[in-house]
Amino acid sequence: MTTQTFDKEGFLKDIHQWNPELANVIAENEGIELSEEHFEVIQVARQFYEEFGLSPVNRVLVKAVKQQLGDEKGSSMYLLKLFREGPAKMVCKIAGLPKPNNCL
Repeated sequence: MTTQTFDKEGFLKDIHQWNPELANVIAENEGIELSEEHFEVIQVARQFYEEFGLSPVNRVLVKAVKQQLGDEKGSSMYLLKLFREGPAKMVCKIAGLPKPNNCL
């Protein structure tokens, strides 16, 4: 069994260790119970990372979600409902991606 390693902020150091079960554990530690809607957004972020090699910041995440999941889900308000504290940062953390560049 592989042991996952995290940085001091709780981001997974090796994105290849990520899996949906680990996402649930990370989310639970952040006080979030993942639903299908959460996983849709997580998948968009992971696809963005695969394509561009970087974690999406908030504005880019909103745009990517809008393109893939439609106008209703592609809004800051929708993402804030799912991921209360800084959607891009939280999505990336749960998705096993590096912290987005402009996140505190």
